[in-house]
Amino acid sequence: MIITVTMNPAIDKTIDIERLERGGLNRIQNVEMDAGGKGINVSKTIKALGGSSLATGFLGGKAGETIENVLKEYGIPTDFIYVDGETRTNTKVVEKMGEVTELNEPGPKVTEEQVEALLKKLESYASEDTLVVLAGSIPKGVDKNIYKVITERVHKKGAKVLMDADGELFVHALEAHPDMIKPNRVELEAYYKLDYRASESELVSMGKKLLENGSQLVAISLGQMGALFLTDENTVRCPGLTVKAHSTVGAGDAMVAALAYSWDNHLSFDETIKLGMATSAGAVTTIGTKPPTREKVDELAKQVTVVPAK
Repeated sequence: MIITVTMNPAIDKTIDIERLERGGLNRIQNVEMDAGGKGINVSKTIKALGGSSLATGFLGGKAGETIENVLKEYGIPTDFIYVDGETRTNTKVVEKMGEVTELNEPGPKVTEEQVEALLKKLESYASEDTLVVLAGSIPKGVDKNIYKVITERVHKKGAKVLMDADGELFVHALEAHPDMIKPNRVELEAYYKLDYRASESELVSMGKKLLENGSQLVAISLGQMGALFLTDENTVRCPGLTVKAHSTVGAGDAMVAALAYSWDNHLSFDETIKLGMATSAGAVTTIGTKPPTREKVDELAKQVTVVPAK
């Protein structure tokens, strides 16, 4: 069973324009709106791959109701906690050349009692056959160690944790030894306090340190250059796939979804990394935060190559 946790969901509003004119008039060519937030995007992609998950977290107001209704239309089970205030809207401005400008609202404030209610809910679902996906930002009122706390509490019930976060959330969560991690290059460089672009060998070294910290799988995304995948037995690189991209929004969430789906379906390491690369590449071809189709993913998976990492 996969549980996705989205503590700060959003209605994703994606605007297509020719070129962003700061301080001037911008004529919109197309607008797409969808239920969003990293964990929710993960659930949508798992569904598109043919898997299932339960989406939980915090929702508020009419926007929150809209998100829950959209997920029900997808056929995704939900168990959210409703809070005061309105769930945020995140606006993504996509220029024709691929440049993306994101305008993310902060979201409603969450109380300590509501956080505790979510923790108890997650504990009630947690078991040895459960994977909890922790992804994305947190709302006002929530401590930056929340992913650490969740990881510790569900681990006590035997559940596994897949974590995709940055900054203090990432730092604190590592103290609780999440089972799978999907950092990107920038997040790792920041964590290890590098003030320059790390080489592949340096990134591999960083990934191995995360394995030593207790993780079983580390997937380091390199953007269009592909990704590194590390376990105790494997250290490989998959070059990026060439696709007609709309925007990179959602590519990381798609990778996380593929990793979660693979875990739930007991796929091999080779199957997991190929699915991860194909799903991530497929996501950049879609408009907004819509997931790629399974047919598109299977087509791209045939193009994935695996080489030893340096």
